[in-house]
Amino acid sequence: MKVINIADRLVGPGHAPFIIAEMSGNHNQSLDRALEIVDAAAKAGAHAIKLQTYTADTMTLNVDKDDFKILDKNSLWKGRHLYELYQEAHTPWEWHKALMDRAKSLGVLCFSTPFDETAVDFLEELDVPCYKIASFENTDVRLIKKVAQTGKPVIISTGMAGLEDLELMVRTLRENHCENFILLKCTSAYPALPSDANLKTIPHMAEMFNCQVGLSDHTMGIGVSLAAVALGATVVEKHFCLSRAEGGVDSAFSLEPFELKLLVEESERAWQSLGKVKYQTSAVEEKSKQFRRSVYISKDIKAGEVITEAHIRCVRPGYGLEPKYFEKLIGKISKSDISEGSAAVWEMFL
Repeated sequence: MKVINIADRLVGPGHAPFIIAEMSGNHNQSLDRALEIVDAAAKAGAHAIKLQTYTADTMTLNVDKDDFKILDKNSLWKGRHLYELYQEAHTPWEWHKALMDRAKSLGVLCFSTPFDETAVDFLEELDVPCYKIASFENTDVRLIKKVAQTGKPVIISTGMAGLEDLELMVRTLRENHCENFILLKCTSAYPALPSDANLKTIPHMAEMFNCQVGLSDHTMGIGVSLAAVALGATVVEKHFCLSRAEGGVDSAFSLEPFELKLLVEESERAWQSLGKVKYQTSAVEEKSKQFRRSVYISKDIKAGEVITEAHIRCVRPGYGLEPKYFEKLIGKISKSDISEGSAAVWEMFL
């Protein structure tokens, strides 16, 4: 599985998880707030901030029919008209350069999710370092093809995708000369439940398509993201806001700054802990031998004396023979005088 270079940031095996803070529409149509979100993401240690590039007109039709209304009673946006929702949530295109410049000045990557081909053309003018394809667009072959042909790395969410859809998106990327892509396991529910995450799909997907797999996480908290890292996720994307209490279209399932900081820190710890398959004592454990049991001489022994259970005990520390040799020492003869408190070693006995 190859490492991918995204604007000199190496993503993949051997590197800490790549953490993406998704701004979405949590700026509430305020450029100042959007800039604050970039600042907060950088301060929390995120490696990238992600925008979304669309307008209400590139997303849907301004038609007053039920098809264009959200009727799901469990949706965060129940009753909203799609056109109205996208008007509220979109990031004005004229903000993009300012947001990307701010991120660059803070050492954070900034890229975007285009939702149609005109957005790709616009983002190419800004020379974004990579592209993200959203779950709801992952069957849009024309969009995937256009993004692949830019030659930039592509991150693509797999929400709602069946095996046929996955094969189509991967084939489309590869047929258009894009090998630098990362699939993100995703549950397209807002918020999503941990029980719906099915993270065991991550290593299976990675093996099936011979590519990196990460997680686009819409659950609350960071537990699911950390579990994904333990299963091999190289990328974690989480929606991000300054404060859930202050609102924002996605704020209900977005991380706040202290949570994002925790995700960055703990995901790296989780990744560091994976290590390799290893059973023998490690170098760092050597000092802990003091707290392990071993065989010690428990009373003075004269040269030529036969060893009995009265002469030895299994006690801490662990510098003597291992306890499994206790019975083999019974009946041995001492070569010389041995004082109480000596660690038992084979050289002491005939």
